[in-house]
Amino acid sequence: MTPQDNSDATNSDATINTMQQQFDIMRTASRQDQHVDWSIRSARLKKLEQLVMDNQSEIITAIHADFGQRPAAETTMLELFPTLEAIRYTQKHGKAWSAKQPVKTGIWFLPARSYIQPQPLGLVGIIAPWNYPLYLVIAPLAAALVAGNRAMLKVSEASPNFEQWLANALPKYFAADEVTLITGGIEVAQAFSQLPFDHLFFTGSTAVGKHIMKAAAQNLTPVTLELGGKSPVVVTPSADLAKTVNRVWTGKTMNAGQTCIAPDYVLMQADKKHAFIEQSTAWLDAHYPNLADNPDYSFVINPKQASRVQGYLDEAKQRGATLIPLTDYEVNIETGFFPPMIVTDLPSDAKLLTEEIFAPVLPLVSYQDLAQAVAYVNERDRPLALYVFGEDKTDTDYVLAHTVSGGACINETIFHIAQQNLPFGGVGASGMGRYHGKYSFDTFSHPKAVFKQSHLNFAHLLQPPYGKTFWNMMKVILKA
Repeated sequence: MTPQDNSDATNSDATINTMQQQFDIMRTASRQDQHVDWSIRSARLKKLEQLVMDNQSEIITAIHADFGQRPAAETTMLELFPTLEAIRYTQKHGKAWSAKQPVKTGIWFLPARSYIQPQPLGLVGIIAPWNYPLYLVIAPLAAALVAGNRAMLKVSEASPNFEQWLANALPKYFAADEVTLITGGIEVAQAFSQLPFDHLFFTGSTAVGKHIMKAAAQNLTPVTLELGGKSPVVVTPSADLAKTVNRVWTGKTMNAGQTCIAPDYVLMQADKKHAFIEQSTAWLDAHYPNLADNPDYSFVINPKQASRVQGYLDEAKQRGATLIPLTDYEVNIETGFFPPMIVTDLPSDAKLLTEEIFAPVLPLVSYQDLAQAVAYVNERDRPLALYVFGEDKTDTDYVLAHTVSGGACINETIFHIAQQNLPFGGVGASGMGRYHGKYSFDTFSHPKAVFKQSHLNFAHLLQPPYGKTFWNMMKVILKA
């Protein structure tokens, strides 16, 4: 181990010790403040909104620096807008969500009453990734706060400029025992996931999600895992090809494809491939002219990620796949500039068809009929998102009815994530649990079941000694 390695290990140990101390402080505070009035929750949400509103330019600058190039328009549209929308939606509806919810009482127990009392879980942990560093930490945080919790945050070390901004900004708006950020690398993240939180919320890869779940299991900590995987596009025979190309590439080029619900591969009839490729080239030229110098185009975040994707392409080419660049520009591993590309003739076990791509590379896979396309999807892990294109309702309904995915869009990609009234989450390898809107509140709340006995009741009739009256009642109840 080099002196630098020793220093890094020492720093990590110190951070982990400090993190444990902070956890103990916040956990104690959460236990001493079990009832969190709506006024407190609302005030915290207002501070969270102010945190984002006051620092828009700083957020845009930090994320741009982390990616090498991330257009201000994309950060505004894909991070600032949905983040503020999530905060404001919870602020608007949170008071009603947190109120007692009367429910029906069994007829044999009337006139007693039953209700559900949502309660904060206590102290929650939120682990966020680098691809949408603002939205994927602040939206879950808003959910935790509206439910009355305190929260510890861990953002990715792959977005150091954003991490530094958040570390500097957060204490200006929140007390350390309300919301705190833990900084550090992989060792710190691993130790973070092992803390006995009341709930652990993780967004990231399926591979890391397995480690998170294993660590949380040691404490029986409930988890929400927002993962990723292969989100397919099924182009049915009735699809409008121009519309399909437009919406698929819109979703694929946002953030240079570094989106957990980006279209990952396209299933289509073989005789449509040529037209799809031609229209894709035209679409890219129209929307991203002079790509290498286009300020509206995002870069892959770092050389490690760019090299990973290039490795997938090299493997595909070696195994006989056809790589079809949509421009004349070359990949630049060091800067992260990665021009869009279509890949055909892939072996079914190629990494481009088995691993999440996270780049503007789009495999095309042929099918003979819709049943074959559906079977292809179902042979693989259940995806986080599924996109079906078609003008024939019978076709689109067939695909949706015969596949299982976390979410889906018809004649669109990605936009389902922006709907506050729809649950967002995966299924199987693409995740567990869900959030957004009321689903977020439910994720971070405990629905305490309360039964309130009436002064006038018949409970004494159900006590021993069991005599004639008891058995007569049982006969009536059992026949009802």
